[in-house]
Amino acid sequence: MEELVARLADKVGLDPSVAEKTVGIVLEFLRNEGPAEPVQQLIETIPGAEAAIQAAAGSRGGLARLMGGGVMAMGSRLMGLGLGIGEIQNVARELFRFGRDKIGADQMGAIIAGTPGLRQFA
Repeated sequence: MEELVARLADKVGLDPSVAEKTVGIVLEFLRNEGPAEPVQQLIETIPGAEAAIQAAAGSRGGLARLMGGGVMAMGSRLMGLGLGIGEIQNVARELFRFGRDKIGADQMGAIIAGTPGLRQFA
């Protein structure tokens, strides 16, 4: 988790605490909406990912609950952390690069292709 948080802080300009919350929200979204096997493989390569996902699951606010799931709900939660559209796109790109480094391009491609709404950030 530290490696990914540092990468997001450096490349996207996020505060480390916001970067960690962002990772938790995105991984929770992927777990709920993406293809199970490659998503779990990605999660297992990130020490501390489970704790970040649990923290994200416990922090869902009112608007996110009303929106249900999906990429729109994830986006609203990230905006709630203060991220703009450009930052969300940059976070996604960095996470995809990180994922390719960890589980390979084929597996990361399967996550992107198999998760509704995610391709627009690739």
